[in-house]
Amino acid sequence: MNTPAITGTGVFTPSEIITNAELVAAFNAYVDLFNAENADKIAAGAVAAKEYSSEEFIVKASGIQQRYVIDKTGVLDPKVMHPLLRQRGDDEPSLMAEMGVKAAQDALAQAGKSAKDVDLVICAASNMERAYPAVAIEIQQQLGINGFAFDMNVACSSATFGIQAAADMVRSGSIGGALVINPEICSAHLEWRDRDCHFIFGDVATATLIETAQAATGPYFEIKSTRCATEFSNNIRNNNGYLRRSRPAGMVDRRDMQFMQNGRKVFKEVLPMVSDHIAAHMADGGVQAADLKRLWLHQANKTMNDFIGKKVLGRTPEPSEQPNTLQDYANTSSAGSIIAFSKYSGDLEDGDKGLICSFGAGYSVGSVLVERHA
Repeated sequence: MNTPAITGTGVFTPSEIITNAELVAAFNAYVDLFNAENADKIAAGAVAAKEYSSEEFIVKASGIQQRYVIDKTGVLDPKVMHPLLRQRGDDEPSLMAEMGVKAAQDALAQAGKSAKDVDLVICAASNMERAYPAVAIEIQQQLGINGFAFDMNVACSSATFGIQAAADMVRSGSIGGALVINPEICSAHLEWRDRDCHFIFGDVATATLIETAQAATGPYFEIKSTRCATEFSNNIRNNNGYLRRSRPAGMVDRRDMQFMQNGRKVFKEVLPMVSDHIAAHMADGGVQAADLKRLWLHQANKTMNDFIGKKVLGRTPEPSEQPNTLQDYANTSSAGSIIAFSKYSGDLEDGDKGLICSFGAGYSVGSVLVERHA
């Protein structure tokens, strides 16, 4: 049996940033428009008046201070409130593939590898730009990779589930190397007009190269073990099946066609599920809390991560033990834990252990125990 290892990671970050101040100004302007247009219905009690957002509310609720997006013009237009994504022709690269290729190229460069070292591409993300052909196959073609590719969707856990699938195939010897790519255009399925969630998401793409440890040409992270679990819940959902680019005239404006969550239930149900999952994974792997040098958690909410980190370590984690990227990137769904791992793993020493964990809609949770080899 081969030993699977993470030999490279890459992060593609969009150039446009929306600060909390910009977002609040746009949202509150939308609120003024909505309340003015519906003044009579609000007065009659038929429609509830919308409330203002604030920078203080956003930071307290999430820890987010800004987010990167593919398009900020539409999001910040009070009369639009969603990204304006150009409909690309069938002969053009899709937006998700374009983002994914850039992240993949960085991962390959970090590992000192090329397309010939990869046999599999998994495009793992919370929403796909289209149903078929698979975005993964498009990325495979653009990178010039032989072998095969497929898409995977397990919402915010897509990256860790993809890593498990790739690691299992490397371990068995059916492939030599795999790229797990997570292009997340979360801005396109967020309801920017909903005060409870309008600040949550950002856009990014990440990539993880998984090979045999023997193939590594530099420092790498041995994948000691992986664990995935799912349990059905409708408390986080999106009933739309594709990225929204515009609202055509006459379209029924169904709120459930964009991101929705019952935040209180999610907190109550997901936190113990994730904490117990990690504890069981560590126990089966013979790993004690004191053995873990770092936790790279899903970047959804600072309060959630602080709770999980304390449960896992038995104490409040130091910032260096549980790095957050949430304040800069916001929630980037499956890519969040990989951003944290990519940016905050290079300083670990030979033999240091850590755990990557993502969790979210489904419910789903995936964890990866790794050990540094310098």
